[in-house]
Amino acid sequence: MSTAPDRNDPSTGDAAPAVVAGDSPTRYDEALERFVRFWGEMASNWGINRTMAQIHALLYCSEEPLDTDAIMEQLQISRGNANMNLRSLIGWDLVHEVHRAGSRKNFYEAEKDVWHITAQIIEERERREIKPVREQLRASRDLLASDEKRCGDLPEREARLCRRLENLMDLMEVFEGFVEALLPFVKEGNVPMMKRLIRLADELDEDDGS
Repeated sequence: MSTAPDRNDPSTGDAAPAVVAGDSPTRYDEALERFVRFWGEMASNWGINRTMAQIHALLYCSEEPLDTDAIMEQLQISRGNANMNLRSLIGWDLVHEVHRAGSRKNFYEAEKDVWHITAQIIEERERREIKPVREQLRASRDLLASDEKRCGDLPEREARLCRRLENLMDLMEVFEGFVEALLPFVKEGNVPMMKRLIRLADELDEDDGS
């Protein structure tokens, strides 16, 4: 496999060897490489480290746990880059460390339950992004208004800014509430219930448009 390292990642070291010379790529190899590359690009667009996503994709598809050397070789990344991103994946509870009797190496395997993976990513993104944004918006609004002094009590210019901040706060609150309401069904892999919620949303949208 010859997935190129992320050149924009400052932690990327010198490329490690690719697949052993003479090996002919199979359909499996080509499909795996395409998926790993795509997963990294997609995650990068979402603001997630590309190499971290590629390691996760590789481990997700692997039949057996892989050690750091195998990950470095397949993705052509440095040991430091591999170790740093493996620690992040373990912190996200997407990858688990595995010890094998008779080996000093650490092996890693990915969570295979796609619903658990999705729930973990949603929860981590909420913790890292949604909640801090909401807190910063509230802190900015509180410089202008408080429970005792509302936006409407302010001078016109400050009142407009205050209301705009509160509109964003309302948006983040609704989004956070939506995520928290949906998460239990995602964790359970309750596809029928999620489909029912989607149909309900579609019906409400049709009613509003009529």
